[in-house]
Amino acid sequence: IEEAALKTVKMPADGKFIGDWKVGETLAQSGRGMTWTDKSTATSANGGNCYNCHQISKTEISFGTLGPSLYQYGKIRGVANPDAPESRAIVEYTWGKLWNAKAYNACSGMPRFGHGKLLDETQLKNIMALLLDPRSPVNQ
Repeated sequence: IEEAALKTVKMPADGKFIGDWKVGETLAQSGRGMTWTDKSTATSANGGNCYNCHQISKTEISFGTLGPSLYQYGKIRGVANPDAPESRAIVEYTWGKLWNAKAYNACSGMPRFGHGKLLDETQLKNIMALLLDPRSPVNQ
């Protein structure tokens, strides 16, 4: 199952994985989208709703615990520069996990953000920056 899911992961078209962590933080904190009460995505974009399952930064006072804490995600994994060749494996893993979480855990309850078209490529790059940019509050 995981092998088949891994084959669905589409790497960024331009080869760049990292966007703007500030926009990523807004996306991660946004619970908007994909419920019957939300407006269509034609008028407003989905959020990532990451805080619902994960701690994102140390300053958060309310967050879910269904998923692991993401606090210091990049720092713990030694990502001092997400564009550096030595960071490539964790960058690609993180992208794949966001694109289709079932590629790494067939029983994952995490949304398949890219595969399910819940977030677009630019939004995913911004979430990637939040998780991996050393200047992001996640890595402070």
